[in-house]
Amino acid sequence: MTFKTLVITALVITTLAVSAQPKRPSPPVPKTTVPRPKLMVGIMVDQMRWDYLYRFYERYGSGGFKRMLNEGFSAENTYINYIPSVTAIGHASVYTGSVPAIHGMAGNDFIQQSTGRTVYCVEDTTVSTVGSSTVVAGQMSPRNLLSTTMTDELRLATNFRSKVIAVASKDRGSILPGGHAANAAYWYDEDTGNWVTSTYYMNALPAWVSNFNAQRLHEKYLKQDWNTLYPINTYVQSSKDDNRYEGRFAGMTSSTFPIKTSEMSARWNTLITSTPYGSSLTLDLAKAAVENESLGADDITDFLAVSVSSPDYIGHQFGPNSIEVEDTYLRLDRDLASFLTYLDTKVGKGNYTVFLTADHAVQHNSGFMADNRINTGVFQTSANMRELNTLLENEFKVKGAIRSFSNYQVSLNYAAIEAGKGNIAEIKTRTIEFLKKKEGVAFVVDMEQAQTANIPASYRERIINGYNRERSGVIQIILKPAWYSGSGASPTGATHGTVSPDDTHIPFLLMGWGIKHGKTNASHNMTDIAPTITGLLKIQEPNGNIGVAVHEAYK
Repeated sequence: MTFKTLVITALVITTLAVSAQPKRPSPPVPKTTVPRPKLMVGIMVDQMRWDYLYRFYERYGSGGFKRMLNEGFSAENTYINYIPSVTAIGHASVYTGSVPAIHGMAGNDFIQQSTGRTVYCVEDTTVSTVGSSTVVAGQMSPRNLLSTTMTDELRLATNFRSKVIAVASKDRGSILPGGHAANAAYWYDEDTGNWVTSTYYMNALPAWVSNFNAQRLHEKYLKQDWNTLYPINTYVQSSKDDNRYEGRFAGMTSSTFPIKTSEMSARWNTLITSTPYGSSLTLDLAKAAVENESLGADDITDFLAVSVSSPDYIGHQFGPNSIEVEDTYLRLDRDLASFLTYLDTKVGKGNYTVFLTADHAVQHNSGFMADNRINTGVFQTSANMRELNTLLENEFKVKGAIRSFSNYQVSLNYAAIEAGKGNIAEIKTRTIEFLKKKEGVAFVVDMEQAQTANIPASYRERIINGYNRERSGVIQIILKPAWYSGSGASPTGATHGTVSPDDTHIPFLLMGWGIKHGKTNASHNMTDIAPTITGLLKIQEPNGNIGVAVHEAYK
């Protein structure tokens, strides 16, 4: 073998040896952005019972509630963990992960205990209306909310590069989810039929909102009248159409279909929110916000908070066993499907995450329950308070010692008690004795002694969570199951606010980016929603949060 042949052979052997070595893996390419959806969408349905997901399931289409159940994740046993279960507290608690004791929203209206003044939850006389001539419609802001929201935390986490837009026909349903740092919150002004905001957010409406208002879509909807979506004889999940449990629209002689909204043009501005078209209009504005604000258009996560308020108005008027409520949810299902399809097209399926929940649920009408031989009743709030004030005046010489029974709480009139030289402890003791003897009352609890009250632990926790020392009454009233506050022997419609599962068992559905398909039957609280969303977005939870993430929902 020649020297040249030896060299060639050595080179071949060396090459073969090198090529036989396993390849070293390439270093991973570092991610330049935190993995998040392009758009987070929160949908709250005002007055939605959890069982509506299944009560009307067979009648839902494939693209709305069914799609969220069949593609997404459901926390089947999600409960409100405070009392009272009302709109403002529900919206605040979902978005803060907190309770009235901490976030300060003690009711839709609450009494400032130091002054005795009744405060509307989002009132703010330092700001002005933007978008209409109605002075009070826009004197609103989130300043009474004491903690941050998940929307605030998203803004903080991205150094305010994320956009947050909130939409609801109720001001509180928009303002509280939007939080303190929202780019905009819009709500419906029933005086003018315009969507408005306040100078807390901006000094003039964006052109796209003004253009939306100019379309007068609420009038176009109401010209169609409200008839059932399907033949009325197919609404087998509801009571007959003409019954004594339902309230009537003003000027109507019955509560039956069809409801001729086209003939009520003088009241169109206010009427829209009491029909299913109010939800349609709200989701129309939500779509316009996505389009015109370019929500979800880049890799910086945006947040759209939507609350549909019309189911609450309709539920209060007709009650949960009415054809009107069934039709409302069948129509909402169709509107939800249209909205999700729009997001698929505009933002991209898999690029957004949506969650759906409710601020509270609702009781059955007491007359309906009694006629079906189920124990029930109405706590006569005004009559009982008058009787109690008379008793206290006779015994303690204090006139008007009780200021309010609102929110199932007793608020004292401290000025009147001081003027009458009354003893607060004695008046509280006598009030508790009086209330314990009243029909329908299960427990009466002195808020200062709630920790040691001899009541079920879950009730005790909800009382403590719902008590804000500066904004709540000093005595909590807990009614028996199926009892609620009202007046008259058999009021029409329905209401909410109690600790009953009828009022407190709410849906919590998630679908989209980062969410697996499935469900959990474990018990969760409304306050678990915010940390679930902030955990998904990899941002800090709100600063008043007491909830725990539903981690089972994550992929």
